[in-house]
Amino acid sequence: MTSGNPNPSGEDSLIARYFKPIATDAGAFSLDDDAAALRAQGEDIVVTTDAIVEGVHYLPNDPPDTIARKALRVNLSDLAAKGATPAGFVMTLALRTADDTWLKPFAQALGEDAALFGCPLLGGDTVSTPGPMTISITALGRVPTGKMVHRSGAKPGDRVVVTGTIGDGVLGLDILNGGAAAKALAADAAAREMLTGRYRVPRPRNALAVAVRDHASAAMDVSDGLAGDLTKLCAASGVSAAIDASSIPLSPVATALFGQGVAKLETLISGGDDYEILCTIPEDRFETFAAAARQAGVAVASIGAIIAGTNVPSFLDAQGRELVLTRRSWSHF
Repeated sequence: MTSGNPNPSGEDSLIARYFKPIATDAGAFSLDDDAAALRAQGEDIVVTTDAIVEGVHYLPNDPPDTIARKALRVNLSDLAAKGATPAGFVMTLALRTADDTWLKPFAQALGEDAALFGCPLLGGDTVSTPGPMTISITALGRVPTGKMVHRSGAKPGDRVVVTGTIGDGVLGLDILNGGAAAKALAADAAAREMLTGRYRVPRPRNALAVAVRDHASAAMDVSDGLAGDLTKLCAASGVSAAIDASSIPLSPVATALFGQGVAKLETLISGGDDYEILCTIPEDRFETFAAAARQAGVAVASIGAIIAGTNVPSFLDAQGRELVLTRRSWSHF
């Protein structure tokens, strides 16, 4: 993003109007240069990138402010799971048209979230596209040297812990698509709004990042489904896991839909769009971690344990019987 041209093009004008006002970090150089500068502070820089694509990660009629928040927050969720403090982000925005009625609320919400999470806009690019709109963000965070939390590192005996609730995002998408959850909640506007809000605007757990960094042996965010993401974490660590399915935290609405047979457990744990933190905590650190989570205002649940072996993680019912999962995660391909 550059906007210092005295004879600005349409792209330069767009950047100057919508994004220069929210690029307040000194290292962004008011978006008047071809690159930004992130000041080194004797720490490691954590880099993560995620794109959201119209029709894949958000619906074409989703409000532009929610699209902006989701684009940034899915990246903030990755930083939180790595134990990193946000430092800034760059963005590539592919638009079909430069529509003021879309860009104004998009930029306003992006600026609000950048300020809320302490993750300033540093630069990027704007391009036109005949295809679906795409927002690609690369976020940068800071951790003390050598302290980034990896997917690898889980050991037998560690607790498997997850933040928040699981399955609300996939139920929100089902409602927006007019599925079974929409029919079941036809008379409950508050429940529908809660679930669609969880799909459209994730709640990254950045308040817990330091506690994850200090106590977790391994961590990642839950974006593609709890079952599949736990499988990835275990594979990276060379271990397996046994999960008590009844301990998986569900919201009251999800619990009700599950109890009514509207939503299967497999759907809730494989559907994705949760953006919670999945981590493994050594037993002797769990109480300290849980206390830090309470202080941060983030709910955490212990849902099982890491075990030796390389089998895919098992999900066990109240009688200890393994649930058969035909799908573990959402996948692009």
